[in-house]
Amino acid sequence: MSNPNDTSNDLPRGGLRVENLTCTRGGVPVLRGVSFKLSPGVAVLLRGPNGVGKTTLLRTIAGLQPPLRGSIEMNGAIAWAGHADAIKGTLSVSENLRFWASVHGVGRRGISATLDHAIESFYLGDLTTRPAQSLSAGQKRRLGLARLCVTGAEIWALDEPTVSLDADSVTLFADAVRAHCAAGGSALIATHIDPGIEAATLDLQPYSTRGDLNDAPSGGDEDDDETPLGDDVFLSEGSL
Repeated sequence: MSNPNDTSNDLPRGGLRVENLTCTRGGVPVLRGVSFKLSPGVAVLLRGPNGVGKTTLLRTIAGLQPPLRGSIEMNGAIAWAGHADAIKGTLSVSENLRFWASVHGVGRRGISATLDHAIESFYLGDLTTRPAQSLSAGQKRRLGLARLCVTGAEIWALDEPTVSLDADSVTLFADAVRAHCAAGGSALIATHIDPGIEAATLDLQPYSTRGDLNDAPSGGDEDDDETPLGDDVFLSEGSL
């Protein structure tokens, strides 16, 4: 969990504001001029072709890498879930969740209810004593996502969270996001599928430094060409 710039008092709890952000990958700008505001209670799907910079934007907002320029403000904490499931193979399912709850400051008094909620949300009840290393890929993914429920973070930054999940597990994920937003949280999600949730969308193609990636050859070097930028985006209830 990270909170790179929790300095704004005019944002509601769980709110996020990004202004004129330039993000780099390997030192090369891939997105320029990204600006939007995210309200609590809202999930947002990041859209764009492969290589446009969805993961790079999420990592920058989560504080895992610095922006080249621009600002990120948030009121609350942010939890990151990337391609790795962030689980310890030798620990059981329950022990993994208990570990992450302790890392994020869940006290002894509230830990049982917190763990029960995470286990129920991702249907892990029959697996609580199993070592994580013995789980299937889909079960590991569910455990990695259940970790979000014990962080207490208001903002979730999720990169391809449905990888390795079957249809029933995607439904569990969608329900967890809905519950998180209903409780005043928010979520930024990069995904290539429709997760079945009510969400706004943010198309990153207008902010790409590479022009139209749908017409670009794969594997080419990124360049630093200017592209027209869209207006600032305010992400609240509904779709854009």
